[in-house]
Amino acid sequence: MRKVALLLIVLLGVALFATVSRCEDADVVEEMEEVDEENSEEEEEEEDEEVDDTVVKEENGVLVLNDKNFESFMEGKDTVLVEFYAPWCGHCKTFAPEYEKIAKALSENDPPVPVAKVDATVATEVAGRFDVSGYPTIKILKKGEPVDYDGDRTEKAIVARLKEVAQPDWKPPPEATLVLTKDNFDETVDNADIILVEFYAPWCGHCKSLAPEYEKAAQELSKRSPPIPLAKVDATVESEVANRFEVTGYPTLKIFRRGKMFDYNGPREKRGIVDYMGEQAGPPSKQVQTPKQVQELIKDGDDAVIVGVFTGEQDAAYEIYIEACYALREDFTFRHTFNSEVFKLLKAKPGQVVIVHPDKFHSKYEPASHILTLKDSTAVSEVQDFFKKHVIPLVGHRKPSNDAKRYTKRPLVVVYYGIDFSFDFRKATQFWRSKVLEVAKDFPEYTFAIGDEEDYAEELKSLGLSDSGEDVNVGILGDGGKKFAMEPEEFDAEVLRDFVVAFKKGKLKPIIKSQPVPKNNKGPVKVVVGKTFDEIVMDTQKDVLIEFYAPWCGHCKKLEPDYIALGKKYKGEKNLVIAKMDTTANDVPNENFKVEGFPTIYLAPGNSKQSPIKFEGGDRTLEGFSKFLEKHATKLTQNRDEL
Repeated sequence: MRKVALLLIVLLGVALFATVSRCEDADVVEEMEEVDEENSEEEEEEEDEEVDDTVVKEENGVLVLNDKNFESFMEGKDTVLVEFYAPWCGHCKTFAPEYEKIAKALSENDPPVPVAKVDATVATEVAGRFDVSGYPTIKILKKGEPVDYDGDRTEKAIVARLKEVAQPDWKPPPEATLVLTKDNFDETVDNADIILVEFYAPWCGHCKSLAPEYEKAAQELSKRSPPIPLAKVDATVESEVANRFEVTGYPTLKIFRRGKMFDYNGPREKRGIVDYMGEQAGPPSKQVQTPKQVQELIKDGDDAVIVGVFTGEQDAAYEIYIEACYALREDFTFRHTFNSEVFKLLKAKPGQVVIVHPDKFHSKYEPASHILTLKDSTAVSEVQDFFKKHVIPLVGHRKPSNDAKRYTKRPLVVVYYGIDFSFDFRKATQFWRSKVLEVAKDFPEYTFAIGDEEDYAEELKSLGLSDSGEDVNVGILGDGGKKFAMEPEEFDAEVLRDFVVAFKKGKLKPIIKSQPVPKNNKGPVKVVVGKTFDEIVMDTQKDVLIEFYAPWCGHCKKLEPDYIALGKKYKGEKNLVIAKMDTTANDVPNENFKVEGFPTIYLAPGNSKQSPIKFEGGDRTLEGFSKFLEKHATKLTQNRDEL
């Protein structure tokens, strides 16, 4: 009995312990659930705070703005300093401590000036509105309107500028850029010795980027003595004025001198514009006062020496000469003289223009100088033609620095070897050049030049001559981008003569970089290679739309589906070809098809192969290409509405 009683007591204890444990566990669970609920509520509150971008936070005295709170914060504020930054930008990180000091200083101003920052990589809407393109960009906002700041990034400079702008009576300085319309255009440009005019469109992104730089340049140039005015024309409103000067893109900049237009080929940022226009404002020709100055140019120069000889600035011939120089001042170096001793040196009389080549280019096959006598009836264009005709010697030195200005005429016969006109190597250089002169004198219809083989390593490679093993190699750059190479052999005058004669008689085959001709070319888009360009693209019986592309080009890849669809759409048109060409693997053997980026697309109409029409400005879509073809194609036979 006692054993039974003892067993019952043990069982009762175990049961009681289990009950108590369950109660304790329940209490713990309940407590944990309560804690979880509290934590969850706190996390929800934190999340609510994190997503509330309308609240303006502060970091070390600097207010943090974004796309959602920018407008509401700016409302009603007179002056605010804003920095647009990128978190990864090293300059921004370096500037941060200085910016915090600026915030502290301006908070103590009377009245205080808010200092804010915007992460431009996140707040893209605000950054875009203020044309932020670099970091850090600092803007002063006066009643919501931006005031550019381009001073020193120091506390002293920025605080001083902010205090100035924050004055209640402060107003931005009047715009220095003149605004021209059809009503004041002619009067303004006709009376200006020199003026730069920008033709722009309000929606043009490039115009918007140029605007602040242009205005800064206008402000600086207006302070010169005499000032150089800068002006602008809204070409979308003043279309009559824009059309007069054949403005087809934006922005287009033109220089006017007393109403006569000249191309602007300078930079498009403040300092570049100021320097370029300062240079353009000076005379296009420099005066030489002693024979020694001319002698030094002839002895040590690399380019033609052009000198106008006159009695004085009132000489009518001098005025004709100067006007001729203006349009070509970037391509030639002009001199003029009123000194009788210089007249004697040049063997010239007043009213004449003389062209003399440096000593190293003299030869027995050409005159020592070229002289043009100016008369009252001499046209400016005649003087300019004289410059262009005689500016290069019979056999000149073609270099990358003068290639685009001196050696654009085709055909061009180039003899490549190691060229060095320094004292130690001049004899060897002139030895080979003398052999070229012997041939050049008999072919005045061609341009001859020598070129250093290292300067033109890529050109030699394209001619297949880079590994010829010869000391001297020869190529001819022909019309339409065609190239011809002389078979490698020991060079002399007769070998060169035979090569030029063969070219003249049409016996040479052009060197064309080309992929293999495709065996199967029946797809909706015909593949063109270097060897088939003339056969396909220049076929006068067909209109050909051709895309010049690069295999790695993302824009080209994006275009491909629409371009293939275009080919399928017009597949029934026997006299219309939709084609493409990999320009990285094939030469484009026609210089009228200029390819400066990818993709470049041209239509070569059947009736005008030498004047291809470039596709630009339209949508690169099936619809956009179709509209282009319907407008310009000459061989379509189907009902256009059915296409």
